[in-house]
Amino acid sequence: MLHCHWKFKRKAITSGILLTAAFAPALAADPTGDWRVADGVANIRVAECNGSMWGVVAWEKTPGGHDTNNPDASKKSRPTLGMLILIDMKKKPGLDQWEGQVYNAKDGQIYGSTIKPVSSDQLEIRGCMMGFLCGGETWTRVGGPIPSSPSNSMAKGMPKAASPAPPKAAGSPNPPAKASAHKQAAASADPVGDICLLPDVARFAH
Repeated sequence: MLHCHWKFKRKAITSGILLTAAFAPALAADPTGDWRVADGVANIRVAECNGSMWGVVAWEKTPGGHDTNNPDASKKSRPTLGMLILIDMKKKPGLDQWEGQVYNAKDGQIYGSTIKPVSSDQLEIRGCMMGFLCGGETWTRVGGPIPSSPSNSMAKGMPKAASPAPPKAAGSPNPPAKASAHKQAAASADPVGDICLLPDVARFAH
């Protein structure tokens, strides 16, 4: 009788654990990383800089674009690569959503906006003008989440100074040209890098 009672109790505990796991809230998806916009013309890199989410153009399907639709004539010639898109998006209490502003390069206007991860590989973005006329789209992940780093959390605004190179020994040869070319290729493959260090982000994200 005691044995049966223990078996029943153990089964109840196991069932309780399974039910708890089934109804436990899913871990929040991470909005950081590189995201392909709905029409596929650009990737937006999203990173957390000093507690807010910021996003810039990190890749263009057609390189060499400029902000030609900006109503500010002084900005029409600025490159779209590295251009600020998501502006100071702050997390909404109790929700997996961030609220701030979005720059729409198609009309050169800034709108109130929210971003919300709808899965680990999809990010929903919505923008509204004057609280109405809302529209949105879903972006698709093309680059993994961006881990926090000193530059991401502090947004100092200037790249870290490189460590001084050790003095060359007398008669030592120059570094091989191949190694230098490799470094240049790596830099050109990702011209945007840590977006928290971009001037347009760093001057606001302090």
